Amino acid sequence: MTIRAVRGATQLEVDEAGHLLERTAELMQAVLKRNDLTSDDVISIFLTATPDVRSAFPAAAVRALGITDVPLMCAQELDVDGAMPRVIRLMAHIETARARDGIRHVYLHGTTVLRDDLAEDDE
Repeated sequence: MTIRAVRGATQLEVDEAGHLLERTAELMQAVLKRNDLTSDDVISIFLTATPDVRSAFPAAAVRALGITDVPLMCAQELDVDGAMPRVIRLMAHIETARARDGIRHVYLHGTTVLRDDLAEDDE
């Protein structure tokens, strides 16, 4: 097994706790599914939110999925003029047999523009 990083992002329609938790859980589940992972394959997860997101910690959504024994950290993205609003980003360190170019990064709800070189068309 090799340690790799997988990236992802999702955009919120509104900054409300329930919506944030739903979208973050959807993102985490998609990362696991698209990369044939279980929570046992996850080493750590780093989550960020744009400065306009204040309703909840994205890590709470991951914990609610039952991923309770993986180190998680939340942080705020840089407040850059013109940046896409209400975005949750994720970077998970994983153990996998996949080659680096076999990692499937996940960009949902309009965030493909953040990394169109990594994103897939199957939102």
